[in-house]
Amino acid sequence: MLRALVNQSTPLPSKSKLLILGAGFSGQYVAKLARALGTEVICSRRTTDKQGAHFAFDSSTNNIPSTKVLSGVTHLLSCIPPDLNGKDPVLIALEEQLRQLPLKWAGYLSTTGVYGDCKGKWAYETDNPKPIQERSKRRLACEMAWLQSGLPIQILRLPGIYGPGRSAIESLRKGQAKMVHKPGQIFSRVHVNDIAGAIFHLIHLASQGIQPKVINVADNIPSTNIEVLNYASKLLKCSPPPIEPFETACATMSPMAVSFWQENRRVSNKMLCKELGYKLIHPDYKSGLKNCLMNNILD
Repeated sequence: MLRALVNQSTPLPSKSKLLILGAGFSGQYVAKLARALGTEVICSRRTTDKQGAHFAFDSSTNNIPSTKVLSGVTHLLSCIPPDLNGKDPVLIALEEQLRQLPLKWAGYLSTTGVYGDCKGKWAYETDNPKPIQERSKRRLACEMAWLQSGLPIQILRLPGIYGPGRSAIESLRKGQAKMVHKPGQIFSRVHVNDIAGAIFHLIHLASQGIQPKVINVADNIPSTNIEVLNYASKLLKCSPPPIEPFETACATMSPMAVSFWQENRRVSNKMLCKELGYKLIHPDYKSGLKNCLMNNILD
């Protein structure tokens, strides 16, 4: 799918330099696409022994990159979550350095959790955020800090992220998948390839003066946990797990897992796909899971 992404993505201008802070699962896919398009990329992780790390950045231990490391950066993507006080580690440690850079675009990966519980209705960028979970309240605080920073920021709100090595395919293979039935419960998702593709699409639009401050990045078809696991089981040619009522299943879930089931919303991608013209590589979970399976086979 990298070829498909490259074919539909516009390269950054020559001599561009992309900085990805906290380049974990999503960040590494963005870096891979950037390099395939000929852009210089530098990535931070908490320690340099992590995959794809060019340098370490960890504000909690005061491990801060020097001005020399960040020299020449023209585009920035922050994938770093808030600290426990709801403060943004990047802005706390690096805001003054970032102001000195010739930044043309900056992106912050946030969460659709900031919309809170929509009772299964659609969540749009124009909706007033009403986060319920503490982690989502912290995310919203960081969004506001970025928007008030004066940097050329664009907030990307993401629902459940999946991709090769991190999907229902792996959950089934490891025996960790639960088929949970909760009437009316729906989830939105996005394949990691489309996070990377959408970012380059948005950067290109920003260069033309088109830069909405907040964008949802999600696929076309919100779906139930049961629909996704049934389809993944079909791809693997295995029997799906037994269906459990939510009241039974939650007894063995982690508090984090239970919290995801306490909110119910469909995330609209109308702005990204209809108004801004991004074409999804994986418009639904079926396309995305086929990609996850094929990548596992190739590995």
